Amino acid sequence: MVDPIFQSSNYQLARKLLDASVLRQNAIASNIANAETPGYRRLDVAPDFATELRARISSGNTGESLASLVPKLTEDPRSRSVRPDGNSVEMEKELLEMNRNSVDYDFLTELVSRNIKQLRLAITGRAG
Repeated sequence: MVDPIFQSSNYQLARKLLDASVLRQNAIASNIANAETPGYRRLDVAPDFATELRARISSGNTGESLASLVPKLTEDPRSRSVRPDGNSVEMEKELLEMNRNSVDYDFLTELVSRNIKQLRLAITGRAG
């Protein structure tokens, strides 16, 4: 009876996007920590994650298909060296990405929380 709520495509999509958001936050923290490390290359969630996620959602097969999709960190292929030592971290860009990621994370946690609150309401008959 509970399974349909947690197996819904919106809930599964939000969970996968939350996983990617947490991983992206780790990458941003690593990038900021290594902003002065010679030769350090900027990290981000692999771009193929978003592409694969869109493809699986478009196909309509979201159950097991989404469960097997895992975001991974990789060097950002779009970043360029901004310093002579080969470091590709731009602090302003990282701070902007951190703020954007924080907004995305807040939205997604609210979406997941709403699903759990609906389940609580169905079980107890009370919203709070």
